[in-house]
Formats: sequence, C-alpha cells, structure tokens
Amino acid sequence: MLPCFTKQFFHFPCPGCGSQRALLLLFQADFKGAFLMFPAIYPLIIFGLLILINFVRPIKLYSKLVSYFAYISVITVLVNYTIKILL
Repeated sequence: MLPCFTKQFFHFPCPGCGSQRALLLLFQADFKGAFLMFPAIYPLIIFGLLILINFVRPIKLYSKLVSYFAYISVITVLVNYTIKILL
C-alpha cells in the first residue's frame, strides 16, 4: 500500500487516511470493517459508479444524483476527519 505522505511529514492523518485499507477490506468482503475504517467508502463508490454508468448510458437525473453523492461524500469525509483529529 502507498504510505500517507501527510502522516509521514506532518505527523497527523490526512482526510483520506484509511481509504486504501477500506478498499482492501471491501475486496475481502469485510463490509463492516471497511465502513469502520473509512465511512466515506460507500458514498464514494456510488459516486464513482454513477460517473462510469453515465459514460455508458446517460442517466436522466445524473446531475442531481452526482451532486447529492458528492455532497454526502464530502460531508462524510469531513466528519470522519474531524473525529480522527479530535480523538
């Protein structure tokens, strides 16, 4: 896995810390562990799938769905990061 350069140089985690391990846990079918490692993994996956699906077959409500999951992803990442920093 790639090391977190923010954690190496500044000694505190970045907002994306845990995302690689969460993806690995998803590949191992540990869905609960993936969520606990990085809660934004599921909204980010849905966000990415919406973008890929739109390339193959355009979706009628694409902009609303992408905006919704982008907001959910950003909020989840920020809340998770705030909790990591405070604890």
